[in-house]
Amino acid sequence: MVPSFVKKMLLYSVGHTYGNLSRLFLRLFTGVMFMQFGIRQWAYFDDIAGDMVGVMGMPGDVSLGLVIAIEIVCSTLIILGLFSRLAVLPPLVAMIVAERYILTSVVSVPPEMLFSTQPGYVPILFIGIFVYMLLAGPGKVSLDYLIAIKLIGPDKQAEDELEKV
Repeated sequence: MVPSFVKKMLLYSVGHTYGNLSRLFLRLFTGVMFMQFGIRQWAYFDDIAGDMVGVMGMPGDVSLGLVIAIEIVCSTLIILGLFSRLAVLPPLVAMIVAERYILTSVVSVPPEMLFSTQPGYVPILFIGIFVYMLLAGPGKVSLDYLIAIKLIGPDKQAEDELEKV
């Protein structure tokens, strides 16, 4: 027989989710992780720029500068929850482009030689997270939510709709 406190705990945990806190955690974690890539690339710009592949006709150093700007600016917006769905788009595109260039550089390697420690997995992870953020939105613990409440004003019906998020 299962003790009653275990039943209550399991039943409570199944029915109650912490969606807004989960989105906050994911925003903070992803933003900090993505930002540290940008800061590291900025710090070693001269060393990396020579190896950077040019994208869409841009030289490598310009491409690197664009990536750094995307990583730092968009990460800051994601962390704050400000223009979240728009802020996710540039990093999403950057990771898709990065994945394309990484895959074309290792495409000659047989599939059994690809390991999770290779750099191609990082863009795929970020792509998945950014798609989730695009679909789920920032949650209630964000500047987007506070702006939405301010813009709605005293309209009770619209505020009730916003509370269902």
